[in-house]
Amino acid sequence: MLGDLPRFVVAPFRRRWHLTWGATPAEASAAMPGDGLLPRSQYCATRAITIDAPPERVWPWLVQVGVGRGGWYADDLLDNLARPSLGEIVPELQDLRVGQRLAMTPQAGERTAFTVDSFEQPSWLLWRTPNRTFAWRLTPLSGDRTRLVSRMRTTYEWRRPLTPFTVMLMELADYPMMRRMLRGIRDRAETRR
Repeated sequence: MLGDLPRFVVAPFRRRWHLTWGATPAEASAAMPGDGLLPRSQYCATRAITIDAPPERVWPWLVQVGVGRGGWYADDLLDNLARPSLGEIVPELQDLRVGQRLAMTPQAGERTAFTVDSFEQPSWLLWRTPNRTFAWRLTPLSGDRTRLVSRMRTTYEWRRPLTPFTVMLMELADYPMMRRMLRGIRDRAETRR
C-alpha cells in the first residue's frame, strides 16, 4: 500500500493516462460488454495487460474474485480486510452464475457487491452494481498468451450522501488498485501452471 501512495497522490494530475493504463487506443475505444448500461457515466477507465498464459488459465482467477472468496489481488489491506488474496485456484469458488454476488465488503448488499450480469467463458465477463459496470475481456494471443482488458464505468449519483467518497475512490484510488489487480492476476496466472 505504501508503494502505491505516490500513485494515489498524482492520479488526478495524470487522469487521462491512468484512465487508459496499459490499453492501446484501439482497446480504449472498442466496445465492451455493458457499455450501454450506464450511458451517462462520468468515469470510464479501460486498462489492459498481456499475460503469458492462455485465457483458460486466466479465467479462474476472475471467477473467484471477491471479499470472502479469492480477494481482489491488489492492496489486501484496503480491499480484502487485510487477508491475503488467494494464490491458488479453489475449485469450490469456480461456480460462476448470473445473479451471483461478488462482495466488496463483508456485508454484501446491492451497492457493496458486484452482481454477475453476464459472461461467455473464457472470453468476457460483466459485473454490475446500480451505478457501476466492470467488464473484462480475455483475448487469446499467439504463444498461449492472453490480452486482459478491463473497463470500469461509474455514474456519480449526486443525490446520494456518500457520492463524494465514491468520487474520491474512483479518481484517486481506482488507478493504483486496478494496476495492482491486473498485475496480481497476471502474476498468478503465469506462476500457476
